[in-house]
Amino acid sequence: MRNVTDEKVGAASAGDAERPALPATSWAVLGLLSFGEELSGYDLKKWSDWSLRFFYWSPSFSQIYGELKRLEKVGYVSSRMVAQETGNRDKRVYVITDEGMAAVRHWAREAPVEPPVLKHGVMLRLWLGHLLEADRMREVLGRHREYAEAMRERAEVDVESARAEEAWAYPALVLKWSERFYASERDLADAMLADLDEMDGLDAKSRP
Repeated sequence: MRNVTDEKVGAASAGDAERPALPATSWAVLGLLSFGEELSGYDLKKWSDWSLRFFYWSPSFSQIYGELKRLEKVGYVSSRMVAQETGNRDKRVYVITDEGMAAVRHWAREAPVEPPVLKHGVMLRLWLGHLLEADRMREVLGRHREYAEAMRERAEVDVESARAEEAWAYPALVLKWSERFYASERDLADAMLADLDEMDGLDAKSRP
């Protein structure tokens, strides 16, 4: 499930007309920087895998670096090169600017509330159940159930990690939502497996 696709988000009023329209991924990257840390592209990817992937999606390295270039061009982030203690080559780190903080705060407050877009590949395959064997449908659902439970367990662990950082109080709430979401997906898979069993039972009774 992805909450918002990378559609352009325009200014909400004439007073904000000078703010550039940015894709949602830009706001996600800028949002990661809004917690005040100076982060490299690698750090941002790590943070997005730890948090964003549970409820939105985790951008690739190339997307993150592309968004950082875009954000720096419009003045929402600044960067500098820093030497690494390990002796490896210098790395570039990014920090949000005052203009960037104002922009992401405005986006969080004023962006239109859009319904989530559900693209459930497993349900699309079961929708075509008349083309599949019963055992294959159960296998697909079983794998989805395993995935949902693994994500629920991962979110549960990350909730506890987030609670250790005061600045991550709201990300911890969203991770808690994610834990509940994947628990629901697990339970829906169980219910669907029960529905298939019931369907098979009805089919068996209808046979002569």
